[in-house]
Amino acid sequence: MVADQGGGSTEADGGPVRHIPVLLREVLSSLEPAPGKIILDGTFGAGGYTSAILKAGADVIALDRDPNAIAGGQALVAASDGHLQLIQSRFSELADHAPAGGLDGVVLDIGVSSMQIDEADRGFSFQKKGPLDMRMSAAGVSAADVVNRAKVSDLTRIFGFLGEEPQSGRIARAIEKRRAEEPFVTTRDLAGLIEIVTPRKAKDKIHPATRVFQALRIFVNDELGELAQALFAAERALKPGGVLSVVTFHSLEDRIVKKFFSDRAGKASGSRHMPLVHQRAATFAPVGKSMVSASEEEAALNPRARSAKLRSAVRTEAPPEADDMSIFDLPNLASLGKMGA
Repeated sequence: MVADQGGGSTEADGGPVRHIPVLLREVLSSLEPAPGKIILDGTFGAGGYTSAILKAGADVIALDRDPNAIAGGQALVAASDGHLQLIQSRFSELADHAPAGGLDGVVLDIGVSSMQIDEADRGFSFQKKGPLDMRMSAAGVSAADVVNRAKVSDLTRIFGFLGEEPQSGRIARAIEKRRAEEPFVTTRDLAGLIEIVTPRKAKDKIHPATRVFQALRIFVNDELGELAQALFAAERALKPGGVLSVVTFHSLEDRIVKKFFSDRAGKASGSRHMPLVHQRAATFAPVGKSMVSASEEEAALNPRARSAKLRSAVRTEAPPEADDMSIFDLPNLASLGKMGA
């Protein structure tokens, strides 16, 4: 998934990690899958959540933007006896695939899958030489396009905000100098430059290229925008009593989910100096604890779980609100469209 902000080895460091669904027991407890229910898995991946939901008797509509995940899931579709629909789609479009009567649950596992990390030709890992790609959907603007064409100021903002890289300006300027002589083509081209510009110190727990690769992946796939739009879509698609459960692995993503649920909890507009203007009805109510993290036992068995956070809420009968991206306070970064071939 995403690089662990607390340091330590993560999938972004490049080592193969067997895909195990994170916080599975807790996700199932929040969704309560059962016969007669329809639950949408917006991030199918290797099918971990979907398999468990099917086993509990519910029907599943599963989405994934990665064509490889869709191809790999056909055996599960065949074995589901009609209880699983697997569709290639972004999860921001999940409302387009919901039944007219609404969904009983939506689960989202945010980030890149370990399967994608393990495939060198996808370009997600700097420890595996491959094309500098990082596109989950295998289409559109690649990481190489961004690195070779973005302005230094844009690269600095991308690395600084999405990767929380303290040396973002220094790395961006080094990229500009190098690409004037020779474009970046492979993952090792970029990782090698970063290793020279910001060499690893003995006290460093992560590779110097971790944050930059994380930032590029998030930017190339518009992961924060996709997550925000998926939350709005789930609000429209869930029936009253339906549950939205989101597992995140990074502080930026968790902040978006937290802000969404806080905004949708209902509140009055106005201030302590002014009379009440309008009371907003809550569209979501919390389920159990506001945030659930992995147990020590799970974290020991599955390194991916160390930084995972689960937030869940149940849909009320209030009508959905407008899609207002301003509630997330996201920065205006460079346009992906202007960096294509």
